[in-house]
Amino acid sequence: MAQNKKSGKNRQSSTLPRFFTLEMLMFTFVVLSGFALLWSIAMPIKNIGIMVGAGIVFTFSLVVVIRLLMDPDNVRARQSDAMLKLASQTLACMKEGLNKSSAQKVCRLLLPSTAAIAVAITDKDQILGYAGSEEERNPTGSEVRTHATHATLEDGKMRILLTAEDIGFPTETSIKAAIIVPLAMGGHVEGTLKFYYRRPHHISETQKSIAEGFGKLLSTQMAAAALEQQTKLATSMELKALQSQINPHFLFNTINTIASLIRTNPEKARILLREFAVFYRRTLEDSAELILFARELEQTLRYFSFEVARFGEDRVSIDVDVEPEVEDMMVPPFLIQPLVENAVRHAMPSEGMLEIEVTGTREGDDVLVCVKDNGVGMTEEARQNILHPHSSKGLGIAVKNVNDRIRGHFGPGTHMEIESELGRGTVVTLVLKNGAIRDFPSLGDSQ
Repeated sequence: MAQNKKSGKNRQSSTLPRFFTLEMLMFTFVVLSGFALLWSIAMPIKNIGIMVGAGIVFTFSLVVVIRLLMDPDNVRARQSDAMLKLASQTLACMKEGLNKSSAQKVCRLLLPSTAAIAVAITDKDQILGYAGSEEERNPTGSEVRTHATHATLEDGKMRILLTAEDIGFPTETSIKAAIIVPLAMGGHVEGTLKFYYRRPHHISETQKSIAEGFGKLLSTQMAAAALEQQTKLATSMELKALQSQINPHFLFNTINTIASLIRTNPEKARILLREFAVFYRRTLEDSAELILFARELEQTLRYFSFEVARFGEDRVSIDVDVEPEVEDMMVPPFLIQPLVENAVRHAMPSEGMLEIEVTGTREGDDVLVCVKDNGVGMTEEARQNILHPHSSKGLGIAVKNVNDRIRGHFGPGTHMEIESELGRGTVVTLVLKNGAIRDFPSLGDSQ
């Protein structure tokens, strides 16, 4: 039975190659018989037999080729095969999501598959990729200029534009028509896919269907790449959180501090030891997706008490001013502590006190959480690179990972802002958008 199934599968998989072999054979007959017919006509002495034979073979072969080419199943098979191959190629380009490199590759892949003379992909602000006519006038990284693109980004509607004016181009351009398709992810428009045409009548129903299909394909692939990234991030974050919090240096420093206090201040040593046990128990417990902001603050202050014991009250201090509504908000764990930890490790001045302020305020449905220090600050280059995709330095969870997680939980518009000046300190602001408090209500005493 297994052998029969295997042979059946082989017969099925060999159908397509045999079909194309027949098609190529008949096409060869058309060409050869055509040459024979022309040769016999051109000869001074006509050979009626050769002419009739060549004509019959030519006609028969041509009819067979036409029938093969016009067969609906054949056409659909060709189109499906082409689309599947193209989908596979675009998916390979977008493994890391939609960026300048992947967008440019996708544009070059899509251009030969349509009647368009140019294909472009944008995000909300700039051109990510452009291939085809007038490519030199639309370099990657330039701002989105046309009003039609801005309108599509705003309302998320597909647009068919039949004049250069409708698109927003000058009249001297070779592009006279366009199809603009929104690229959406999670219900939000994140960019556009644009097909440009030389004449309005080049936009057929087929071109509209192709444009819409490619738009949906890219949107799906964007969502898949984002989901894969979030899955990887969620998996690695838990490990990084535990590994970062339970690191040998912090462990040894805290134990040494407590040990030194046993003789000089045994009561304080006892309190710190108890808090130390609570700190690590909470670290292991806070592996849930969301916790109360108040709990995150409590854990941060517990961590900071060990640093005060280590460096002294004259070297480090922290001040917390968070609105009650913000304290009741649900947030990802390890959100504030890594930023405070980073300040203690990297911003500590050689003399004087490192003062850290943590604030949380509500602005409408949005929340601003700031961690500010008066430490050594950083250069502009360091500030620009701190959110680099390959950044992994820093005590606790990397700053970039905090940024990635708040964007993953609170959605579009959520971001991290970093301001710093050498010798003056650093301010890290988490801007939590899209109804941060409304979407994550308090769980009361469920902590």
